[in-house]
Amino acid sequence: MGDSSNGSSFSDDKSAKIFVAGHRGLVGSAIVRKLRHLGFTNLVLRTHAELDLTRQSDVDAFFAAEKPRFVILAAAKVGGIHANSTYPADFIVVNLQIQTNVIDSAHRHGVHKLLFLGSSCIYPKFAPQPIPEDALLTGPLEPTNEWYAVAKIAGIKMCEAYRIQFGFDAISGMPTNLYGPYDNFHPENSHVLPALMRRFHEAKVKNAKEVVVWGTGSPLREFLHVDDLADAVAFLMEGYSGLGHVNVGSGKEVTIRELAEMVKEVVGFQGELVWDSSKPDGTPRKLMDSSKLAGLGWTPKIPLRDGLVDTYKWYLENVKQ
Repeated sequence: MGDSSNGSSFSDDKSAKIFVAGHRGLVGSAIVRKLRHLGFTNLVLRTHAELDLTRQSDVDAFFAAEKPRFVILAAAKVGGIHANSTYPADFIVVNLQIQTNVIDSAHRHGVHKLLFLGSSCIYPKFAPQPIPEDALLTGPLEPTNEWYAVAKIAGIKMCEAYRIQFGFDAISGMPTNLYGPYDNFHPENSHVLPALMRRFHEAKVKNAKEVVVWGTGSPLREFLHVDDLADAVAFLMEGYSGLGHVNVGSGKEVTIRELAEMVKEVVGFQGELVWDSSKPDGTPRKLMDSSKLAGLGWTPKIPLRDGLVDTYKWYLENVKQ
């Protein structure tokens, strides 16, 4: 099911040139690790200082010079609720620029296959649970990150349009909540899992009596280790060339309370875990329907607890205390 136009699939030629855009981030770094593990020897990587993906002429010159065979687009401007509400213009324009420049240049310079990565925030705020791919564009978005979501939806539709009009083998994957090495553990703007890990670690170091967590702990969330996502990316590059985007999730739900207890145990914090139920809980449930990907033959391999142990080990070795 690989790219039939050139008679070879993704994994046939380990010396094929692969451009991984955004290779320093949580997702991109995991994809680079995976590709190297699979034996690919010709990865093309550029830092933001070396190649500004928002500059069309620079991106075009890069593709003209490098002529990669495959492109994995993991570069994006990302941030939490505060950043999205403070800098809405940045979130829509930077992401639109990056993906438009990369997808268009990839097509024009003969790239064989491109994979665009989105986010589960593309779906309507009140999508059915678990969220199937066809829930896209069926209702209003979550207002706190709609600028980012609109840009990502445009990326999916751009891949579809280039396939329809030009026969360009561009596919899209939509990951659920990701975690793992190179995550953002910043005290103010990190997501729930790294935020909990940092707070429990700091409480342990200070011998604090308790850690207070917002809400009741009842909301259900889904988490996928970023190395599992990287495995799914390689799988899709090898075996999927359909028009529609593909959800990539673990299919496993955990309450925020269960997650907090598990992080507390992994970190080794001995104090109390206190829930401040006067604070909001957020969406009660958010789960992706990943049955399309399962039907293609891919399933995740890293259990949450093992992934947390791995992530905490990375945190201890890499995050400044």
